[in-house]
Amino acid sequence: MKNQNENVEGATKFITTRFGNVLGSNGSVVPLFTKQIAEGGPVTITHQDIIRYFMTIPEACQLVLEAGAMGNGGEIYIFDMGKPVKIIDLAKKMIKLAGFIPDKEIKIKIVGLRPGEKLYEELLNDTSKTLPTYHNKIMIAQEIQDEYENLHTEIDELIGIADFYDNDDIVSKMKKIVPEFKSMNSAFEVLDK
Repeated sequence: MKNQNENVEGATKFITTRFGNVLGSNGSVVPLFTKQIAEGGPVTITHQDIIRYFMTIPEACQLVLEAGAMGNGGEIYIFDMGKPVKIIDLAKKMIKLAGFIPDKEIKIKIVGLRPGEKLYEELLNDTSKTLPTYHNKIMIAQEIQDEYENLHTEIDELIGIADFYDNDDIVSKMKKIVPEFKSMNSAFEVLDK
């Protein structure tokens, strides 16, 4: 089946990329930990078991450009992020690299998960599979595609529900549209049961 963007000169190609945290980017824990260490601590972590995937800014940029070059439109590219890192281990290493002793000279404080925050990152849902590409660090996600008409109807219904500003109704409808989504550490966990 041909992609509707194929053979159309100047057509926009919509391509999705999924990957973890980019070191040094806005929201990255590294600058936050650096600042906290420079201020004498404590270094704050939401949970002792939390893990995240990391890549550098140049690596992320290269992979995004590569995915854009190989894509025809409509693909979802997953980047191989290597092994996940325990955030508490990252904090301890950064404290040591700054010349301090973790939990003695610079304390590590567990502050609790934020609403919606997960312990583990999921780049794919449980039903997804990946296909390799010519680049060993880029895979294509094979998502189960629902019928467009059904999805379109569900989204129209969601828009109608949103007009009433009832968060439980809105989130319930969203969970019906995306059944794989489970609320983590939030008031909406009761809707998953």
